[in-house]
Amino acid sequence: MAKIKKIFTNFLRLLALAATVVAIVFMVTSHDSAQVLNLTFTVKYSNTPVFKYFVIAEAIAGGYTVISVLLSFKSLFWRLLVILDMVTAVLLTSSISAALAIAQVGKKGNTHAGWLPVCEQVPDFCDQVTIALIAGFAAAIIYFVLLLCSLYVVLSPIFVVTP
Repeated sequence: MAKIKKIFTNFLRLLALAATVVAIVFMVTSHDSAQVLNLTFTVKYSNTPVFKYFVIAEAIAGGYTVISVLLSFKSLFWRLLVILDMVTAVLLTSSISAALAIAQVGKKGNTHAGWLPVCEQVPDFCDQVTIALIAGFAAAIIYFVLLLCSLYVVLSPIFVVTP
């Protein structure tokens, strides 16, 4: 039974790694340009600090995932995984939240602040950012499931009733 749990959690880790890689690739390659009033402006992820934070957070989560898969066969490492899974889940949640807020402003604008929506002028950029955000959200959800699995693996011996 313990072997099935490890296989399942490693499968989830590899799935989370795939989601973080997709999010990074789509965000880093997102760029577009538009011409407004004879002025050409170019948008790319690196123009926004929040999108940079998103890429860095996804990269940290991906790196941690690789290390955790390689070290998951060590029995002492499982207790540390609970803490690191929690940190990773919170990091991914904060980065996706911040990036979603900026993406929402880019898509809808903010009439109170006088910010106009930009997605109508640069749709390719917005489409790629949307794909990256969906992949990042999937990675965050997978990490919350991983956190629950890690908690179950670590805490299940505590709650076992011996006859």
